[in-house]
Amino acid sequence: MAKLKRLAPQKAKNPKKTFKRLFKFIFDGKYYILFFVILSVIISSLVTVFVANMLSLLIDDYIVPMAREKSSDYRPLLKALILWAAIMLVGIMSVYAQARLMVGVSQDALKRLRNEMFRKMEKLPISYFDKHQHGQTMSLFTNDVDTIQQMISQSLVQVISSTLTLVFVFIAMIRNNLIMTAIVILCVCVLLKLTKVIGDKSSKNFALQQKNLAKVNGYIEEIVSGSKVVKVFTHEETAKAEFEVLNEDLRKTMSTASCFANVMGPVSNNIGNLQYVILVFAGSVLCFITGGAYTVGSIAAFLQLSKSFTNPIGMLSQQVHFFLQALAGAERIFALLDEDDEVDDGYVRLVNMERGEDGKLTECDKHTSIWAWKHPHHDGSETTYTPLRGDIVLDGVDFGYDPDKLVLHDISLYAKPGQKIAFVGSTGAGKTTITNLLNRFYDIQDGKIRFDGININKILKKDLRSAVGVILQDTHLFTGTIKENIRFGKLDATDEEIVEAAKLAGAHDFIMTMINGYDTMLESDGEGLSQGQRQLLSIARAAVQDPPVLVMDEATSSIDTHTEQIVQSGMDRLMAGRTVFVIAHRLSTVRNSNAIMVLENGRIIERGNHEDLIALGGKYYALYTGMSELS
Repeated sequence: MAKLKRLAPQKAKNPKKTFKRLFKFIFDGKYYILFFVILSVIISSLVTVFVANMLSLLIDDYIVPMAREKSSDYRPLLKALILWAAIMLVGIMSVYAQARLMVGVSQDALKRLRNEMFRKMEKLPISYFDKHQHGQTMSLFTNDVDTIQQMISQSLVQVISSTLTLVFVFIAMIRNNLIMTAIVILCVCVLLKLTKVIGDKSSKNFALQQKNLAKVNGYIEEIVSGSKVVKVFTHEETAKAEFEVLNEDLRKTMSTASCFANVMGPVSNNIGNLQYVILVFAGSVLCFITGGAYTVGSIAAFLQLSKSFTNPIGMLSQQVHFFLQALAGAERIFALLDEDDEVDDGYVRLVNMERGEDGKLTECDKHTSIWAWKHPHHDGSETTYTPLRGDIVLDGVDFGYDPDKLVLHDISLYAKPGQKIAFVGSTGAGKTTITNLLNRFYDIQDGKIRFDGININKILKKDLRSAVGVILQDTHLFTGTIKENIRFGKLDATDEEIVEAAKLAGAHDFIMTMINGYDTMLESDGEGLSQGQRQLLSIARAAVQDPPVLVMDEATSSIDTHTEQIVQSGMDRLMAGRTVFVIAHRLSTVRNSNAIMVLENGRIIERGNHEDLIALGGKYYALYTGMSELS
């Protein structure tokens, strides 16, 4: 396992740009919703101001006169309290309205965001997943989306509400008393200065927190999926030690970020309490100096206003870390969405053909099992149709995952329809790489690959891949029934075609022994099935696809000898009439190949049939006789 590196704290690269993009995405042109949210916020803010002013009215016009006159007539006070309660009810309803509106906005935005992320993921080239851990990609759909949800549903509306409340309350405070307003502003300046210092320190850790969280999730997924390998090689302690390093990095960044974020609340609250004491003292002095012109009710109202002014500032400071988390997550998500799609500049399509009474083939929309490449020519000449046969030619192919480091050198070979071509050689020789080039998972640096005489760069990737069936060593089964997993090879396959494909692969007998037969539900990548059974289903999936070209990458290496004998006759029937490329570990399975390519260091060093290569006495002879090993 690679040595783990500790990362230095990082900031979001461009938080302003990310916020603008996220804000535009959230409302998606429906700014009328934002209008109603702001309207409800304005109403609740005005209610806050009214409640404070009403307090002054209640004290000065009702409570104090009643106390002086010792009156027992509570009806005027009761009417005022009822009006006060009614106005407060309006404020409560406006807060409820803005919450409901933002819940709808957030859920709609998150739905669209997940859809766009998933669509983007399906458009990405294989090379993207080679460079990014699956756990890191999953973290975008979970942790980062969750932080955005919290920002949209809570933080965003609170920021708008707090900002508007500050404006209205500030105007009300000035109208009440300018001197006491100056005291509040001084206290707020101190609060903002402390918030800035704390916020700057906090912002350095939130981007790193999300990155470390993704690393932890990715490592857990990796260890869980490879748990058998970990146990086989007794690396439990090593895995735990490496996880503890990752977990410790996450703890430190989360602790530091949360520490600064959590400090904001207590700091603002204590400054607010200190401000409250100062205002009471200043108000009492003003009341004494003015000889009662500045009333007790005015002091009470201003205290209420100051609280309504300070609380939103404290609330804003508490939302800073939520915004930082959300922006860090949004930046990572937008980075995914901004990844380049898999390039497909092909224009040759695979179309259905039907044979007329005169024996000529013409294009049609219905499924006929007769296919042809539809090749429109850019020079304006007539569109040509080339029958789909499975004729493959590689001519002087050079390829490297890194263009500066080639792994295949001058690969040239041909496979006529119905021929079986085998690749043998040590691990890393380039066998699987060649087969990956046939369906354009990667594009070559030099040379040509032709399918039925057509450069595959001209063929739409979707159509090309539908003509190339692949059976991998590592079988992946989806959650669903056996029938649905086989139908994955051809989504419109009938039940009869599925059964026929299973029989062809030799899977029918074991399927019928299961309780629900073809309707048996599979979960957790076919848990409960043997490796051989899972591979048989993979072969059946390729059989129902019925492609003219078939790639078998160590397809039977995971099957025991007995199971291999069961499936061999089915495999022979499946390969009949198709162009087949086989990567084999067991050399006994490639003896009947039309041609065997022996690869070493990305070059074909020997080629010929079994008898020719044995007679040559070279690398293949050494491998076949056991003098050398496939490692």
